[in-house]
Amino acid sequence: MNEKQRSILLDSSSRFPPPPGVKLSYGTAGFRDDASILQSTVFRVGILAALRSLKTQSVIGLMITASHNKVSDDGVKIADPSGGMLTQAWEPFADALANVPDSLHLVQLVDDFVMKENITLEGVPSAVILLGRDTRPSGESLLEAAKQGISSIVGAVAVDMGVLTTPQLHWMVRSRNKGMKATETDYFNQLSCSFRCLIDLIPPESAVNMMDKLIVDGANGVGGEKLQVLKKVLHDLDIQIRNSGKEGVLNEEVGADYVQKEKVVPRGFAPADADMRCASLDGDADWLVYFSAIQSSNNRILLVDGDKILSLFALFIKEQLSILNDNEGDRENNSYPATLGVVQTAYANGASTDYLKHLGLEVVFTPTGVKYLHEKAAEYDIGIYFEANGHGTILLSEGLLHWLDGRSSEPSLTSKGSVQQKAALGLLAVSKLINQAVGDALSGLLLVEAILQHMGWSIHRWNELYHDLPSRQLKVKDVDRSAVVTANAETVVVRPLGLQEAINAETAKYPRGRCFVRPSGKEDVVRAYAEASTEEAADNLANSAAQLVDQFLGFRSS
Repeated sequence: MNEKQRSILLDSSSRFPPPPGVKLSYGTAGFRDDASILQSTVFRVGILAALRSLKTQSVIGLMITASHNKVSDDGVKIADPSGGMLTQAWEPFADALANVPDSLHLVQLVDDFVMKENITLEGVPSAVILLGRDTRPSGESLLEAAKQGISSIVGAVAVDMGVLTTPQLHWMVRSRNKGMKATETDYFNQLSCSFRCLIDLIPPESAVNMMDKLIVDGANGVGGEKLQVLKKVLHDLDIQIRNSGKEGVLNEEVGADYVQKEKVVPRGFAPADADMRCASLDGDADWLVYFSAIQSSNNRILLVDGDKILSLFALFIKEQLSILNDNEGDRENNSYPATLGVVQTAYANGASTDYLKHLGLEVVFTPTGVKYLHEKAAEYDIGIYFEANGHGTILLSEGLLHWLDGRSSEPSLTSKGSVQQKAALGLLAVSKLINQAVGDALSGLLLVEAILQHMGWSIHRWNELYHDLPSRQLKVKDVDRSAVVTANAETVVVRPLGLQEAINAETAKYPRGRCFVRPSGKEDVVRAYAEASTEEAADNLANSAAQLVDQFLGFRSS
């Protein structure tokens, strides 16, 4: 590091001292805490983003958001060149940088890191970082701190993309690094055009007139605001937006997280909305769940969560692949041995896993966390992943897309306007509609709507794909959650010895019983999850598992 760079870093970092007694850790959500203590952290993540851009020679993203957290919280996270999350290899540096006590130690830390990573700090080549923020009142000042951090690295350029959903920023980073247009207008155009294409491909005999409107809960966040813009360019969907952010508090008894956990209608809905098809976004529009209010039920809902969204997508894609690979009457065998995989975590309801396996699909499990799901899904030609909370997406390989492109323009198919050509065009449209960088509630919502029209299904018919097994989650207060070590995608306890055998013995007592315990990645607790054929059995099994953790580790459960 030359003297000019050292001087700039010392001067700028001295203006952003870390709050005393605060230690932050970079996780799936980046850094997240009360907005009032994040100025220093966001400044330092600006430095990290600039270094990451220099290292990768690519555009990097920096998003200011706290997603479904309360409005007084905020956060910051990095989008890597692929549009995905920051590589796990850099997370320890992120932690060290956020928590370093003063400017002198910060400069030394950066100097050591750039030497280890062989990053040149001479201003050539330059670094480019796209910035976005959600609608939180703290976002503007934190964005300024990020800009200061970025500009403290010589040659780094911050490009403010304005108020965005988190998936929009990830999409922009991915698009820029692929040499594609990447403005917000381009994002809306791609979604609306690919949605229109899917609707146009629906066979006349399958088409259903979905005149009933879709009511969307925008969580009083950025998603509601952006859906208002998207709505203007959609002509095949009657959308009514509630909790758009003009009134009401962000994430306060609204949003996908609230609806999925509490299983009640969000604020802003009335008895007249009963039995309607409704959807809910979370605060930064990367989670999506559907629901329908039940008549005369004290605000209870029929919940269609991420597991059922995954099942709908998997069913549709399997159908299109089957059409494409049906070679009856085809003189040339032009099929493609596409691998299709569904990726879940242990928290996926067992009924959804059974349903997917019954369809003949390959279902694999990963540890909890989007970074694990996304990485596994990328191993397939088509990888589909979702968590029950409604966060997930579909990944399609370049090899498959190249084959689909050729298949859709084969003379033998185009002359007939065949079902195979339509299937190829449909999957190509899916690849453009779905956000392959991260889970995206807006693109996911449009794909759900297109498939429901294709199937001719109501939300109630969709919900009948399978019936969820009753489940229960409990927390066990844990002063040392590292005492619990798991394997097999967190479904089996390896340590302490004997705990898994005891859980197995309890689980065997209940029809359709399934149970696991795992250390939380976010809280100082051990989580216990149980499923069984009845609510009472699931409750009892979860309580038994929590008590076993008590016995083996000596802590009290809550």
